[in-house]
Amino acid sequence: MASINGYKFQTETEAIAAQTACDEYYNIVPKEGNIAQHWTGYNYSELDNFYYIITHPSLIPVLGEPIEFDLTLPEMN
Repeated sequence: MASINGYKFQTETEAIAAQTACDEYYNIVPKEGNIAQHWTGYNYSELDNFYYIITHPSLIPVLGEPIEFDLTLPEMN
């Protein structure tokens, strides 16, 4: 288990909406062939069944203050 600062979403639709809001705020227009197509990316935790974005200072003006939440990490052999 790891403690993460960021933004937590119950659905992929919510995570995509947050990603899109950041793209719009920073005038990022995703284009095919670009290495970086979005200002930020989101992740999915299969073990916890939620989506999340790890915090960065550039996200605060768009997404607000991050929260702290627990993330279950897979076992490493």
